[in-house]
Amino acid sequence: MSETPSTDAPTNAKQRVALVTGAAGGLGREFAIALARRGHLVAGLDLADQSGTAELVGESFHPVRADVTDPDEVQAAVEEAAARFGGLHILVNNAGVYPPLEFEETTLEDWRRIMRVNLDGPFLVTRAALPHMKAAGWGRVVNIVSAVVFLGPPDLVAYTTSKAGLVGFTRALSSAVGGHGITVNAISPGLTRTETAARTTGADGGFERVRDLQVIRAVEEPGDLVSTLLYVCDEGSGFLTGQTINIDGGSAKH
Repeated sequence: MSETPSTDAPTNAKQRVALVTGAAGGLGREFAIALARRGHLVAGLDLADQSGTAELVGESFHPVRADVTDPDEVQAAVEEAAARFGGLHILVNNAGVYPPLEFEETTLEDWRRIMRVNLDGPFLVTRAALPHMKAAGWGRVVNIVSAVVFLGPPDLVAYTTSKAGLVGFTRALSSAVGGHGITVNAISPGLTRTETAARTTGADGGFERVRDLQVIRAVEEPGDLVSTLLYVCDEGSGFLTGQTINIDGGSAKH
């Protein structure tokens, strides 16, 4: 894990309430830490134990347990987070799965599971969060997609399809909620060194292979995405919406 860049809040920053899905580790943990350091109150939504994130963030963090594919659990978790902190303004849809699967070996259940987590999840959490953002007259929805939508790797057909769908969700939803002071954007990382990525692709030299395809010859770390997350969530970014910002060291240029 890279050292998180300093993200101390400016003295005039307005405190907001953020919800980060998949906050138990990896990118979600990094995002929760960054938003808290910016001065926001942060709720983490995950099925996994979030005690490690809570220790790093402190009292401004509240964990809620839910399966992002379960509508009732999601609704209850979002309501708990909003009640705990008195509202909800920022949503980071980070939870996702990306099992490498050859296309002809992908079962229908494999396909449906990937779509449930990567597409149904953001739909359900966003749907539950929007009434709170509308009530506040201000909101930031950030969807974490992937640079694979521009590259199309052969062993990630289902995953790429799900993330491309999330790009479309970002664009269309931004049109639906813009009149309420809510922006919707996507951040598109390359292969980033997290615990999950290390288990699934790192053992066979995947990080190095991807690094060698980049203009910037370094392995992407979670901290490399923090400045972009804070930018799209900033009070001053209200004119940025419907966009997918690609952060992959220059592998894909578009």
